[in-house]
Amino acid sequence: MLDYYALEDLLSPEERALRQSVRAFVRDEVLPELRELHRQGGYFPAEFMRRMGTLGLFAPHLHGYGCPGRSSIAYGIISQELERGDSGLRSLASVQGSLAMFAIHAFGSEEQKNRWLPLLARGEKLACFALTEAAHGSDPAGMETTARRDGNHIVLNGEKMWIGNGSVADIKVVWAKNEQGKVNGYLVEGGAPGFSATDIEGKFSLRISRTSRLAFNDCRVPAENCLPGAQGLKAALACLSQARFGIAWGVIGAADDCYQTALEYARERCQFDKPIASFQLVQEKLVWMLSEITKAQLLAFQLARLKDAGTIRPQQISLAKRNNVWMALECARKARDILGGIGITDAYPVIRHLMNLETVYTYEGTHDIHTLILGQDITGLSAFA
Repeated sequence: MLDYYALEDLLSPEERALRQSVRAFVRDEVLPELRELHRQGGYFPAEFMRRMGTLGLFAPHLHGYGCPGRSSIAYGIISQELERGDSGLRSLASVQGSLAMFAIHAFGSEEQKNRWLPLLARGEKLACFALTEAAHGSDPAGMETTARRDGNHIVLNGEKMWIGNGSVADIKVVWAKNEQGKVNGYLVEGGAPGFSATDIEGKFSLRISRTSRLAFNDCRVPAENCLPGAQGLKAALACLSQARFGIAWGVIGAADDCYQTALEYARERCQFDKPIASFQLVQEKLVWMLSEITKAQLLAFQLARLKDAGTIRPQQISLAKRNNVWMALECARKARDILGGIGITDAYPVIRHLMNLETVYTYEGTHDIHTLILGQDITGLSAFA
């Protein structure tokens, strides 16, 4: 692992042990299956979900209800090691833990927390987080999904798009506007009447993850399935901040895997009777990757300190998500360039990382949207209005 500024020294013995256990899981259990899963567009095996639950990889930063209650750095380390394997793997854990579980933990009733969080933490049940709509990606406030009270039930109507785990989730955290036009969160269990889901086919990115379209046609759920604390869009956005923190850490793992792959290849690949690592242009690319990964690591560590101190601001998370995903995508492109023609094949992980990072660059707030969030923060002037 790249550690040019001795950040290893900042980790506790427990955090180092955690990193090694997650790395071993990815290396020994996931990677042997990954190439074929990616080729086939296959989905992550259910037994791996339970294994991840055993290792405490879902919502590691949450306390109680069967959640590990680890530090923010530990949460970041887990994200980094999962994404070193594949962005789809980290994304799966993020949807389960940072989005759905966090929503229930932060805004749910005691009954909802006690019922769902232990099952989700152990990987025995699968969850999704349904906010995005086909016509409302960067503008969630424009959502058209509605929730109407009908006696002891809530009736949902509308559609959600690009929902990770959507078609297989046992519990779905669905965001909709009530009769007063306020956004609320609702828990929709698998098999709810009026609910249907179809997977989005033809993806060339995050191929080991299910991404779904969800439809609610007079979908009836018990009124007690409303998340009592999720009043307003700010609740949904608070969940996104948790996931974006994990992304800012996770993509460093993908970038580092690209860097290490390119460095090893450049040392071994000979042209003109010497290793290509001796050429100035190749060294420039490797040094660029070294510099940018190191800067991203420093951003991530400080972000974790702010999170644990309780002083973190959403705009600071936006800066790290924006910078680190851009950095990782550029590392993948430079690594692919160093590998030459073979870099477009799955003989090496670089092209898979590159395709995955194209998605991460866009979701959980596009690069441009995070630019405007930061622009508003530093100028006091909104570009959205």
